[in-house]
Formats: sequence, C-alpha cells, structure tokens
Amino acid sequence: MSDPRRGREVVVTGFGAVTPLGVGADVLHERAVAADTAASGGHPAVRHADFTATDHLPRNLVRRTDRFTQLALVAAEEALTMAGHRAGGQAPWPPERVACVIGCGLGGTSSFEAQREVYEREGADLVSPLMIPQMMANAAAAHLSMRHGFHGESLCVASACSSGAQAVGTGMRLLASGAADAVVVGGAEAASSDLVAAAFANAGALSPSGSARPFDRDRDGFVIGEGAGILVLETAEGAARRGAGVLGVVRGYGATSDAHHVTAPDPGGGPAGRAVALALRDAAVAPGELAYVNAHGTGTALNDRLECEALRQALGADVLAELPLSSSKGALGHLFGAAGAVEAVATLQALRHGVAPPTAGLSRPDPALGRLDLVRTARKLVTRARGGRLFGLSTSFGFGGHNAALVLAVEGRS
Repeated sequence: MSDPRRGREVVVTGFGAVTPLGVGADVLHERAVAADTAASGGHPAVRHADFTATDHLPRNLVRRTDRFTQLALVAAEEALTMAGHRAGGQAPWPPERVACVIGCGLGGTSSFEAQREVYEREGADLVSPLMIPQMMANAAAAHLSMRHGFHGESLCVASACSSGAQAVGTGMRLLASGAADAVVVGGAEAASSDLVAAAFANAGALSPSGSARPFDRDRDGFVIGEGAGILVLETAEGAARRGAGVLGVVRGYGATSDAHHVTAPDPGGGPAGRAVALALRDAAVAPGELAYVNAHGTGTALNDRLECEALRQALGADVLAELPLSSSKGALGHLFGAAGAVEAVATLQALRHGVAPPTAGLSRPDPALGRLDLVRTARKLVTRARGGRLFGLSTSFGFGGHNAALVLAVEGRS
C-alpha cells in the first residue's frame, strides 16, 4: 500500500555545513565518524582555524558581514548548489516563492566587541556604521536572500540553542501553508570569544578543563564552537515536478516551552519529552521505529541527566536502552543557535550513510544516566521500520526553556 503522506512530505534537496571540523557536510560526517574532535584541546572556545571567508566570498561582502553570516553563506552555497542553484544563476524556483529562515542565538558578537574597543580607544566618531547590520541576528537571513535574489519571506528564529531546529520547523510550516515552493533553513553562530566564554564560565556551564565529554561521568560542561548548517526544503511533489534529487525527508517536528526558568531546564524533563513525542506524532513514527538519536548532549551534568529523562519519558525506557545515541557536541563544541541545524545535517548524514558517529570524548559513560546505548565507536545503523526506511531523531533545548525535536528519514540501505 502506498503511503498517502509521501507527496506532501517535506524533502531535503540540498544541505551544507561549516563547523570546527571543516567546510562541507561530507567533511562533517567523515571526521565525526572517525572520532575526530575540535573540542578537546583544553580551550573553552574553538573556531574553524582554516576558514578564511575571502576564500569563499567576495571581499566587499566579507567587509560588510560578521563571521556568523559568512559561515551561513558558505554553508548555503553548498546546500543550494546541491539543490540545483548557484549564486548569480537561474534559480530552479520563482524568486518570490523562496523563503529564508535562519536561526541564530547571539548574532554578531565579534563585530560588537570589535567596535566597542574602537569606541573606547578612539572615540565615537570612528565607530563603524556597519556595526548594527553586522551584529543583528537577522543578518544571515537577509544576506542570504540578497545574495541569491530570493524575494519570499526571510526571517531569523532566535530561541537560543534550539534556534536552528526551530528554523527547520518554521520552514516546514511555510511549505505546508503553501507560502513557499522552497525554503532555505538552518542556523549560524560565531560567538567563540573570551567575553562570551567568561559569561558562560561564571554561569557554571563552560568546561573548565576545555574538553567536551557528553554523557561521561567526568563531564564538566561544554566547549564553545562555531558553525552553520543549512538545508534546502521542498515538498515531495515540488521536487518531483522539477526532477530534483531527494536526499532525505524531514518527517516530523515538535516544539514546547518549559515555562520554568530562563536558564535551568524543567527539573522533571516533561516539556522536553513532550517536544519529542510531538515530533514523533507529526511524523507518524513509533519510538521503536527509530534507528538513531542525535542528542542535544551538551556535556553539562544537568542537561545530560534531564535530556535522558525526557527521552525516557517520550520513547520508553526499554526502547531508549537499545537505541543508538550520540552527541555531536563532543566533536564540535556547542554551536548555540547553529546547533540544531548542524545536528540535523549530521543526523541526515548518519542516516544516508547508514553509520552513526560516536560521541567524541566519551570514555566512561555515567551510570547515573540509566540504561543507554551510547555510541562510542562508529556503528552501522539498522532499519527498524516497515518499508526499510531509516528514521532518526535530533533534539535541541535552549536557554529560556525552548525545546525542539526533528524526525528525519532516508530510504533504507541494503
């Protein structure tokens, strides 16, 4: 029997990533599977050391933008090229029917800090008039639409560490409403500064050892990373009409609010678990059909414990105990507003290649987290769903009590 959802499904026709592991979504997957990490060098914040914006973008554009926007534009170039569009070329969709939704938590912090120094050292007259358009959180979405001539709705989703995932969910809803034929979605962040690190350190969230170790008994906080993840979404019907290749499906989305505290998660994990349950219901996927979970997994004692409890509530203890689970933050650090989007790309790549990446830095799983199937070395994924599809779950939780979950799928590999 054919699946009546197939024609209306939201499909991925392109994706791209820039992370501390390198430029490109394939680099992200290959290095993650190899257990490479950029988040274990003893530093509280990590950058992609080899990323030079002018290698990828025009110099005048680089001069007008913050690093987080540059990361987004480079990741988008990869995603759009994969989907059949290049900057300056003929778009596969009417320009007014393409929307851009890019999540960001903190915006252009480096531009703000640089101009604050200019102000204090040289005076107000020498502060750059570009500071505001560089630091505004919607800059990535704005420049993405301008660079590619997309005239549909463009906006920024700002919900802390769930921004990227909620941008994907917003894009899904734009497609479902008929407001767009294609939506370029994702997240970008470049906040790996000493000032931001000091604030998180004083809040007790940053790793004093400078090593990310999600789910490890010796975990002591997260390491700050930077990056961008971008996906091109279309309906299955629209992609088929133009003969586009389908890389995967964003099958379900769920989001909730803790309504509890601006930084601390709900102590029972209930609202976060409900976001997962809503995503599964939206996807029409049973917990036992999941093949992989890419967890939020920040490496703080509180987040890891409450996330495991939320997953246990949503999936069931027995299912969770046998479900391969890992966190990308052991390799990348915490990408804040970009995390949910980059991890959606990582999840999709794991499903496409049929291999779950390990949690870098995990050596001694914390027994206090209960029964978990933590991936410590790369592992082949096995389909658990009828029809041979591989389903994956990606979770994101942010300051302010924002919870989001995505269910992604690819056709099974033999």
